[in-house]
Amino acid sequence: MTQTDLRTHDVPGRSVHTAWALLALAMGGFAIGTTEFVTMGVLPQIADGIDVSVPTAGHVVSAYAVGVVVGVPLLSIFAAHLPRKGLLLGFMGAYALFNVLSALAPSYGVLMVARFLDGLPHGAYFGIASLVAAGLVSPERRGRAVASVMFGLSVANLVGVPVATWLGQNLGWRATYLAAAGLALLTVALVAVFVPRVPAREGASGRSEARSFFSNTQVWLTMAVGAIGSGGLFAVYSYIGKIVPDVAGLSEQAVPMFVLAFGLGMVVGTPIAGELARWSVFKSLVVGSVAGVLTMVLVWIAAPHGWWLWPAIFLVTALSSVLTINLQMRLMDVAGDAVTLGAAMNHAALNIANALGAWLGGVVIAAGYGYRSTALVGALLALVGLVFLGISALVALRQRSASRG
Repeated sequence: MTQTDLRTHDVPGRSVHTAWALLALAMGGFAIGTTEFVTMGVLPQIADGIDVSVPTAGHVVSAYAVGVVVGVPLLSIFAAHLPRKGLLLGFMGAYALFNVLSALAPSYGVLMVARFLDGLPHGAYFGIASLVAAGLVSPERRGRAVASVMFGLSVANLVGVPVATWLGQNLGWRATYLAAAGLALLTVALVAVFVPRVPAREGASGRSEARSFFSNTQVWLTMAVGAIGSGGLFAVYSYIGKIVPDVAGLSEQAVPMFVLAFGLGMVVGTPIAGELARWSVFKSLVVGSVAGVLTMVLVWIAAPHGWWLWPAIFLVTALSSVLTINLQMRLMDVAGDAVTLGAAMNHAALNIANALGAWLGGVVIAAGYGYRSTALVGALLALVGLVFLGISALVALRQRSASRG
């Protein structure tokens, strides 16, 4: 498959068609982002509804994350030879179905299974959607197109999650998952109408993609940057509800404003990331990683000083978006023939970062270093991610030298 198989910018009305197609793909990101994070907002209601403790109910969040990590390689390998528009429709149709199953779950066990199943299409959808979006535009605009897909995820944190949380608190947690199913079905309709037919890459197969992907050193190094370097955001985000009152000295009523800072940072950072990708994907990762270390230190410094913490949190999330988008682009570039798997594995890495950051944050808190110490954990993780970027650059130089030799 060539780039011209995907692009609509060569036909009359191309800009309008492309804009609607990108909107359809972004709606899928909005549906997934809303569903992924809203569970945390209605966790007490879920616990009451299925008669378990809140910590036990929290395992449904982990079940979804495990589903994402498992689903990315399985579905991407399976999908390598299939038409991409059909895959997008299938993934979002399954997403709607499993959200309905979550809403109807009569017990904790059924809900755990439903959340695991709902996580399966998550990364595969973003991978395929990113490939389709990149093919809809000229090469120099690929970063902006991929960012537009991820923009739906950013807006979800700003708008979708608060609204869905309110819905769950007032109409019951089951209404939250029914609303998520509705968003997924809306995505199905938009993709069916506006996204052009996209065949699979000629000669692609799951076996060849897996062989090419998992034997690629640059792929593993890039995934390490995502799985480790992005963990700092989650180390802080997971405990923001305690950092604000216990460290910043603000009331608990101020916590939503800091959650808003996370959402605003993602919304502002995503389009900036797309523009930076036009400049240089790798240099953007380096700049984002260095700035990530510095802003985590800034969070540590600002944490005891009340509202001065707010802009620091905003900067952390904006820079995290720069990393997320450019890691997506980097994996698509270095994956070679395994583009389907490469485009999706970024989301598996990010879910590992989620688990790693939250776990390490809990470790230092339990060790007696306090909630403020999570920012230093974040700085250390960003620094390790920068080290892996350096190794990636050295490997690339050696490969280039060997090729010239």
